[in-house]
Amino acid sequence: MNGCTAHPVPPATLDALRATDDAGRVPAPFTDEAGGAPLRCCLRHSRPRERIVLVSYAPLRRWAAATGADPGPYDEQGPVFVHAEQCAGPRTDRLPFTDSHRTLRRYSADGHILGGRLVGDPGAFAYALREAFDDPAVAFVHVRAVEYGCFLYEVRRG
Repeated sequence: MNGCTAHPVPPATLDALRATDDAGRVPAPFTDEAGGAPLRCCLRHSRPRERIVLVSYAPLRRWAAATGADPGPYDEQGPVFVHAEQCAGPRTDRLPFTDSHRTLRRYSADGHILGGRLVGDPGAFAYALREAFDDPAVAFVHVRAVEYGCFLYEVRRG
């Protein structure tokens, strides 16, 4: 969608998560034999036999620490897949992972949830995102998987 950018987990955050995740655990890398895991470092699906790791990530907590915001009880952590080692990051400006059911969760500048939308039709994703940003109180949107509720990436205005 024009004017919006998908943001993966930042490289410095990835380095920290690979050492100790946001739940205080030391992650255990593994070989993804089948491939297909949604990687939050480069915003693509893993390929067969890539080394990946599942880490606990708290996107609002890290964002709040950098901005001084207080998301209060909206602070949450959840599992995300990333490459086990550094990668090149996203190689496209296209919004990824839009080909399935998704939840678009809207947040204010102080990190509070302003609402959300279930997007069942992949063709409606761009419309739902545009609708979210039509509200001037929306500072950013988290795109989440419906099946597990996992954070996929953050979208910000242009």
